[in-house]
Amino acid sequence: MRTLRLRAALPALAGAALLTGTLLSTPAQAAGTVQIHRVYFDSPGKDTRSNSSLNGEWVQLKNTSRSAVSLKGWILKDASNHKYVFPNVKLGAGKYVKVHTGSGRDTTSDKYQGRRAYVWNNTSDTATLTKSNGSKVDTCSWTTRNGSDKYC
Repeated sequence: MRTLRLRAALPALAGAALLTGTLLSTPAQAAGTVQIHRVYFDSPGKDTRSNSSLNGEWVQLKNTSRSAVSLKGWILKDASNHKYVFPNVKLGAGKYVKVHTGSGRDTTSDKYQGRRAYVWNNTSDTATLTKSNGSKVDTCSWTTRNGSDKYC
C-alpha cells in the first residue's frame, strides 16, 4: 500500500519541483532582462561615412525587467566581431538604449561607438549581446535586405 501511494505522489512532486524552480528564479531572469529590440542596419541616404550617416546605423536594446540592469562590461558585436563594450551603464526598468556606430556624446538613451566605418551589413549580419562573463544574452539576425531595419 505504501509503494502505491508513493508512485501516485511522484508525478505531483516532480511537477511541484519544476514549478518551484520557475518561481524561485529572479524576476529579471523570468522576464528576459535585456533584449535586442531593433537594429537599424542601413542608415538613410547614401553611405558617405559622414558621422551623421554612421550614427543613422544603430542597435536598440530594451530592459524588459522590473528593475535596472547594469550593462558594465557587456559586449555588443556583429558577425565580424566588431565589439562595443559598455562602460558603467545602468539601463532602467522598461527603458531603451541605442548604440550608434559613429561618434557623439553619450546620454542615458544613446551611446556611441566612435567608429569611422559602418558595422552592420545591409544584406546579412547578426547582432549578439553578451554579459561580461561571456554568456550570451540575446541575438538578432537578418539574411536579406528588408527595408533598412529589423525588429527582433
